[in-house]
Amino acid sequence: MSTALFTTEVDFTIKNLLAAYQGELNARARYTSFAKKAQAEGLLGIASLFRAAARAEQIHANNQARVLRQMGGEAKAEIYAYPVRGTLENLKAALSGEHYEIDSMYPAFIDEARAKIHSQAARSFALALEAEKSHARLYAEAIDLLERRQISSWIGDARAFYVCPICACTSEQQEIDNCTICQYPSDRHETIC
Repeated sequence: MSTALFTTEVDFTIKNLLAAYQGELNARARYTSFAKKAQAEGLLGIASLFRAAARAEQIHANNQARVLRQMGGEAKAEIYAYPVRGTLENLKAALSGEHYEIDSMYPAFIDEARAKIHSQAARSFALALEAEKSHARLYAEAIDLLERRQISSWIGDARAFYVCPICACTSEQQEIDNCTICQYPSDRHETIC
């Protein structure tokens, strides 16, 4: 294999890692702002969900930054301003972003990294993909409850979410044994309120 070809293949994976890194940091910033809005609207459970998802996105960004450095890249990102609307609109925007990552972005990044045998990059993308599915499920449930005005459900009450510090899987209940995605011990998961 020529050096130029190998460099191009690595550069493409690094570009994907940078895109994922920037996307995760921007999602973290959005979700932090969305949490403040939900808190102000008295939707304490949704505020906790957004805080937990923001922490999860930071974990994804940290994982991708580590792989970037291992591959000789530099982790840098620009955080963009994003409009904060009402909580229902914010939930729908968050769900749309998760669906993009689940349906398009991460599958393409995983395929490219696996094809180039960049196993650490592929693993980072695969863990993020699976964790994003937990976020999408929780956002969809919150949207349904909010649209049905079920404020007396978990969306209106203060509550804890549990975030795996390895893969960022987010759950409304602490797992009994290990993380369902990466098998990290659940008693070491972060509790986000």
